[in-house]
Amino acid sequence: MVIKRAFTLLEMMVVLALIALIAGLAASTHRHRVRKAKENVLRHNLAQIRLTLDSYNADKSRYPDSLQDLVDEGYFRGLPDDPVSGRNDTWIEVYLDDYDDEDSDYEPGVFDVHSGSDGVALDGTQYSEW
Repeated sequence: MVIKRAFTLLEMMVVLALIALIAGLAASTHRHRVRKAKENVLRHNLAQIRLTLDSYNADKSRYPDSLQDLVDEGYFRGLPDDPVSGRNDTWIEVYLDDYDDEDSDYEPGVFDVHSGSDGVALDGTQYSEW
């Protein structure tokens, strides 16, 4: 007489539940890492744009009228994308005011840039404040 052995329905349900739990944890970790990577790219892109604005100012003794001037004058091949929004036209340009001072040596222009995304970073700050 041959006895056939098989898994019971309960054993199979326990195994499937464990697989689902592990897959859920892996997906959550993956989303967190992707978001962290996008934030790192955003920080890098902001730093590069700000460095290029300073280089433009050092070369021309003034800041550009817009970020597009950096592309038009060869400082960038193209504006970097905001990885959070996925576009390069959402950057918020911060202009240097003339301070209503007649003796001021500064001409108005873009001297800083922020992300145009309205999202919140992993550290709780707004992307638009970076």
